[in-house]
Amino acid sequence: MRQDKIPRRILGTLFSSLSAGVVPRVGAPYIAIGRNREIMSLTDDLDRVAEGEGVTRFIIGRYGSGKSFLIQLARGYAIDRGFVTADCDLTPERRLSGSGGTGLSTYRELIKNLSCKAASDGGAIPVIIGKWHAQISSSLIASGISPEDPRFSDLVSDRIVSESRTFEGAVGGFDFAVVVSKYCRAWGYGDDALMSSCLKWLRGEFNTKTEAREAIGIRSLSVIDDQNWYDHLKLLAALVRKIGYSGLCVFIDEGVNLYKISNRISRESNYEKILSMFNDTMQGKAEGLMIVFGGTPKFLEDERRGLFSYEALRSRLADSRFIPDGTGLSTGPIIRLRRLSDSELLALIMRLTSLYGAYYGTEPDVSDEEKKDFLSLMTSRAGASEMITPREVIRDYIALLDILRSDPSKKFADIVSNRAPDDAKTVKPDERRTIKLDDIEF
Repeated sequence: MRQDKIPRRILGTLFSSLSAGVVPRVGAPYIAIGRNREIMSLTDDLDRVAEGEGVTRFIIGRYGSGKSFLIQLARGYAIDRGFVTADCDLTPERRLSGSGGTGLSTYRELIKNLSCKAASDGGAIPVIIGKWHAQISSSLIASGISPEDPRFSDLVSDRIVSESRTFEGAVGGFDFAVVVSKYCRAWGYGDDALMSSCLKWLRGEFNTKTEAREAIGIRSLSVIDDQNWYDHLKLLAALVRKIGYSGLCVFIDEGVNLYKISNRISRESNYEKILSMFNDTMQGKAEGLMIVFGGTPKFLEDERRGLFSYEALRSRLADSRFIPDGTGLSTGPIIRLRRLSDSELLALIMRLTSLYGAYYGTEPDVSDEEKKDFLSLMTSRAGASEMITPREVIRDYIALLDILRSDPSKKFADIVSNRAPDDAKTVKPDERRTIKLDDIEF
């Protein structure tokens, strides 16, 4: 990888995020180390969705193990392959099912983050529908109709109305088709107020039917709410495929917030929604839709409050009895994140060093042996050999590089020895574990 090819803006965003212990929305591929099997599984899913299938995946791992990172990595791959993506984190105020707008809040966050190659930072609805309008306009021009023809805008609108009728057979499809058609007609006539109202409806921002009907001018119009938001997500998947995108990928992280719901009825209502999503995608009822959930092992496996407490989900998600425990393998829709090996963590440290030097214009004064010493110290803490996470390693290592940069008089070995954790044993040179860069791709 040539570091001079990486824009400095991306490197700055990358290190700001990593220093704070959060997942970067840009630059993730530059530090992707040791997740080849998981990435291959997700890219295979993208290929299936592009062919018209539906997929639901669960990425399961401890805090800091790389769930959110893998989700952002998959999101970037999806956009590069011509997909539309939407992502959000669940919170106590954002759930899959509930009253008081908790389900609708999730939909609004997903639509706010709706992205495609031409709008990778969110807010892509106008770009997506605008592409459809441009395609239909081009087809009319190709058929010999001039854009100067007074009938041109009406002909475009009529074609859009005709093609939108394919959505009417789905739940909520009639209203969805009418609003999309209205938006395109307003686009053709330059009616900004109506375009804004249609976008507001598609984003689920109308609170009442009366308000929506007055703004858009359709007497029988309904609104998107806590109960029907997922149906409109499926309609959106159908729309983007009609326009020519590969499909719609929805990434929902922090599933542990569903596990934390104390009320059993409310919690199971959310699990029923997950079951509905799983069945729709895996049975071919949601073509071109991929849904990826991220969560901790408790969110999945706890038999009192996790997904496995809901028998219909447990029977679908449990691993085959022939898969050995602790391998991280799965024959079902679960991707379990294993602990990165020492050689993979060392490769990550070396990659960070190189990127850090590219960003600040000077290579950090850290030798390869000192990098190994740092990793040996990190993995020598009690329980770290099994439980250490990439987040811990990255955060501590970047902090160390920042200290060296701010005070060049300090030496790496002195900082490490002074900041060694209390439960770490002293690592002598002859006791250092052998850490190699075997089979690691840079």
